[in-house]
Amino acid sequence: MKDVARLAGVSSQTVSRVANNSSEVKPETRLRVERAMEELGYRPNYAARALKHGSFKDVGVVLFNMTSYGDSHILNGVVDAAREHGYATTIRSFEQGCPATLQSAIDQMKTLPVDGVVFILEQQVADFNTFVPSVELPVVLVSEEPSDHCPTIDSDQYGTSVVLVDYLLAKGHRNVYHIAGPSYSVAAQSRRRGWEDALRQQGIVPPSVYIGDWEADSGYQAGLALAHERDCTAVYAANDQMAYGCILGLREAGKRVPEDVSVVGVDDSLQGIVPRLELTTMREKFNELGREAFGMILAQCNGDKLPVGVKTVIPSVLVERGSVSEVEDRGA
Repeated sequence: MKDVARLAGVSSQTVSRVANNSSEVKPETRLRVERAMEELGYRPNYAARALKHGSFKDVGVVLFNMTSYGDSHILNGVVDAAREHGYATTIRSFEQGCPATLQSAIDQMKTLPVDGVVFILEQQVADFNTFVPSVELPVVLVSEEPSDHCPTIDSDQYGTSVVLVDYLLAKGHRNVYHIAGPSYSVAAQSRRRGWEDALRQQGIVPPSVYIGDWEADSGYQAGLALAHERDCTAVYAANDQMAYGCILGLREAGKRVPEDVSVVGVDDSLQGIVPRLELTTMREKFNELGREAFGMILAQCNGDKLPVGVKTVIPSVLVERGSVSEVEDRGA
């Protein structure tokens, strides 16, 4: 900092104000200091800043998979909101090959310059019910199940299934087949439970479930098989990729969609990717979810105490397109 001040012909205090984006520096002085910083390769020392201001201006994110549609869009929401508030984002993934725990991940994050941590829990963690965050490092969990010790936020995966099943039954379908996501996925488990309970609520015995892996090929194989289920007039796939694959499989086997079989998905991930998209789906507001998660971290950093034992729910939205038709004769 002294080197920058000497080159720019200003005081060290002025350099500090420029580094902290203070409005007290004249534009021409700021420009001179920034040029000196660039010439000398100066970067602010965040540890020193934290000692002085009590904040690193950085939020940590820990997740299982940065490439999955949901997780990547939640992460994007966190990053966008953090940037708008002058925060950076530090990203870590859970270690592979050993049981994932919140405590081991938080121990790693404590060694980094972060003010709080958002956990995106696509999978189960061993210490979900016992982990208690420290007062010094706020935590927010993106989780289908609420935590008794941490503020929790997520979409309503269970409720999403109920909405879709009720929607298809209201169209006259007498049953709804399900292509579930992989068993390790918490979201897939919740969506399957919601599907089963929604059918039983109407006195309908859930048919055999088909297990996919989130990818379109598994939906395609399920579609080929479902084409031979004589009573199958409606299919609910746990995500849009499997739903789109299912449509292709049904058509390959000679079924018309939606005239013979209606198909719905979840997440609205194919918009802008598949031309003339006809898939009816539930749109998950992943970006909004990530932004809200960052806001919950920021609130705790500002001294607010957030409730635990309950989940903040970001509602999904039904998007109707052309993959569902009504069944005229409900008694057929």
